[in-house]
Amino acid sequence: MEKVRRTGHLLTEKVNPRTVNIDELSCSEIIDLINGEDRAAFDAVSRQRNSVSKAAEMVFQAIERGGRVFFVGAGTSGRLGVMEAAECPPTFGTDPETIQAVMAGGHDAVWSSVEGAEDSPTDSVETLRGKRLSKKDIVLGVAASSGTPFVLSALEYGRTVGCATVLVCCSEAQDVHADLVILLLVGPEVIVGSTRLKAATATKMTLNMITVTAMVLLGKTYGNLMVDLKPASSKLVDRARRIIMDICSVGEVEASSLFRKSGGNLKAAIVMKLGSLSLEESVSMLKKNGGSLKKSLLDICSGEDAP
Repeated sequence: MEKVRRTGHLLTEKVNPRTVNIDELSCSEIIDLINGEDRAAFDAVSRQRNSVSKAAEMVFQAIERGGRVFFVGAGTSGRLGVMEAAECPPTFGTDPETIQAVMAGGHDAVWSSVEGAEDSPTDSVETLRGKRLSKKDIVLGVAASSGTPFVLSALEYGRTVGCATVLVCCSEAQDVHADLVILLLVGPEVIVGSTRLKAATATKMTLNMITVTAMVLLGKTYGNLMVDLKPASSKLVDRARRIIMDICSVGEVEASSLFRKSGGNLKAAIVMKLGSLSLEESVSMLKKNGGSLKKSLLDICSGEDAP
């Protein structure tokens, strides 16, 4: 008989006493019930703000030293990691190799369930080994239940390599070998065991905070503007144009011209205008300042306040 991993003791598998009669409620009553339960996700993240801050610092340090971030997960947790890895390049201009996702069951599991994939303690290790995981990298495991073999083995392997490790989970973690555990105690789900609900909401909020904070620390924004975005769509081209207009105080026509002359390099376009520099000089200025637009503009202004 196949060995079954017992999970009945986990908080995410408990019965929620507030929702036991959900199948007797009206549509609006069900919506109100779910909405009320979702507030627990915000509270759970708030209680873990110090740990989330530490994780963001760890991710920032890993990327700053030339390392990579690996989000490792299965099911909903894995898909949340896939979202982070997919969304950072267009938003912050990161290299696709810098932030990656290791999903139990591979690419197919993003779109449909691959049964049993999360139970493999070797697949994630083989994937990380194939990517030549090093001590410069960070492995960030995402597992609502805290005990997913696919995730735990990746964390253990990461520690043997010497890289930083973090686990984001929603049940008390046992026998977890990670440098940092972010415990999001959202409580039992509206539908028993359906961790795509409160657990996923809290996890998504946490991953957002970690990646955005790390990107801001890396100089990927100017104020709250995404000046490292990749203009991969007409919407992003329009946003880039508006950012140039805002920072440089120019009209749409000039902003479009600057963006075109910069070859789609938003930060270079801004430095070209405000520093009266060529594209080559602007790129060199940004490189000198570690890619930071704010530092480059301060450099141009010789210590005066940048726009």
